[in-house]
Amino acid sequence: MAMSLKTRLQEQQIGTAGVRAGVRESNEMQEMKARVHKKLISKLDLSKLEKADPATVQNDVKKVIGTILDEENVPLSGLERENIQNDVLNELFGLGPLEPLLADKTISDILVNGYRSVFIERRGKLEKVDVTFRDDSHLLQIIDRIVSRIGRRVDESSPMVDARLPDGSRVNAIIPPLSIDGPVLSIRRF
Repeated sequence: MAMSLKTRLQEQQIGTAGVRAGVRESNEMQEMKARVHKKLISKLDLSKLEKADPATVQNDVKKVIGTILDEENVPLSGLERENIQNDVLNELFGLGPLEPLLADKTISDILVNGYRSVFIERRGKLEKVDVTFRDDSHLLQIIDRIVSRIGRRVDESSPMVDARLPDGSRVNAIIPPLSIDGPVLSIRRF
């Protein structure tokens, strides 16, 4: 998994929203995150996590992720390691790749037009960001996580849903067969 110095430097650049700039995340990094996530789930006792303090749980889980990364025996920079830990935590406790965008208060709209195409509106300007999902099923999982929190569902019999996030943001999601090119999602910030 050797990377050129230029590629590593491009991956380490951080945009104003905490969103990685430069080249898209390599398949190797996405595969590593998926492996770490899978190993993490197998090591955790989810019933204990529900009862514990959320801040303590996240800190403890981050340490476990660090141990798993050590076991992977892949050379990573400090920033790459931190990014993987944060991404896996976001996947486990939040809305995955959308978390850094939701944390940026300057973003008024998030538009996901398929798993590889994410746009944001900031200060009235629409811009493409370098955020992706693994595939359509990953995007569907995030959409399902959003709507299930408020007691709604989205599936083939009900392929469109309007909902609200806990912060008041409006969410609209459309999935196949109504959406021909895969799932789409829009979040309008409150």
